[in-house]
Amino acid sequence: MPLYSTLAFYTGLVTSTTIVMSSHHWLAIWAGLELNTLSIIPMISSPKHPRATEAATKYFLTQSIASALLLFSGTMNAWQTGQWDSTQLNNKYACTTMTIALSMKLGAAPFHFWLPEVLQGSTMKTSLLILTWQKIAPITLLYTTAPHLPPQMMLAIGALSVLVGGLGGLNQTQLRKILAYSSISNLGWTMSAITLAPNIAILNIIIYILLSTPTLLLLTSTSTKTLKDTTIMWTTKPTASALLALLLLSTGGLPPFTGFLPKLLIMNELSTQNLTPLGTLMAMASLINLMYYLRIVYLTSMTTPPTTVTATMKWRLKQYQPSTLIATFTTIALLAAPVAPTITF
Repeated sequence: MPLYSTLAFYTGLVTSTTIVMSSHHWLAIWAGLELNTLSIIPMISSPKHPRATEAATKYFLTQSIASALLLFSGTMNAWQTGQWDSTQLNNKYACTTMTIALSMKLGAAPFHFWLPEVLQGSTMKTSLLILTWQKIAPITLLYTTAPHLPPQMMLAIGALSVLVGGLGGLNQTQLRKILAYSSISNLGWTMSAITLAPNIAILNIIIYILLSTPTLLLLTSTSTKTLKDTTIMWTTKPTASALLALLLLSTGGLPPFTGFLPKLLIMNELSTQNLTPLGTLMAMASLINLMYYLRIVYLTSMTTPPTTVTATMKWRLKQYQPSTLIATFTTIALLAAPVAPTITF
């Protein structure tokens, strides 16, 4: 893709997200979301491969349906209240429709089917955008409309997302699909907390972005795409292999890493709201996530490949060293837990 085209599409992504975050009019929000979709579709379809075209088509259809539902909910609310202010979402049917639309845009269960397939047909860099930047605008809408969202529906979507994210990643060998189901599971924690404690939900998604960014940058820079690739990563990339293992453990929520912090806060909030059974269910479902993270860590750090010619020749290749950007993000992602006492809500 030419440089000026790439610059134009990235500018469209930043502009569209800024429009959504700074607008309170439903038409402006809808226009920002549409611009966001149109900016990333060329990035998804840029590789000349049928899977990329298929992924772009699935993403476009899903996002178009979600945007139509979002505009319909805004119109329904304006019909009853006479205003297009997104913070005045008083119609319960409009609230339900908007929740479905935003869940579809985010890839939360049971509207998650498009996310693993789209990521599998995209490059690692595009997958990074879909898993991180593309979540900012819908999460912002959820945050601004949190007082009007149906709590029971949000909790149900959250619990179902955690379960689907855990069970769906068990039989996957492609790292992009594993990360997609990891995103669905993490999104479940955010959806569960958004109506109870919106600030904790925002903290959860920020920490997830901080964890996902260095993970996908490492996979991109080392050309690692499957579980098989992780078994021979240590031969030429020992530093990247160790960092990837730590990042995956943090993403899985293993204490004392940073990823455990938002889960602990959300479980505490659920217990405070007399939702201890739901918190227990989500914690148990997260153990399934941790299981397939541990499988990757085992393959990355605790196995040696067969002494074939291919594995031996890799010793002669140039040793890989993580870039400064990856090292910085990794440090923040792994060592942010000690600053938890300074966070106030």
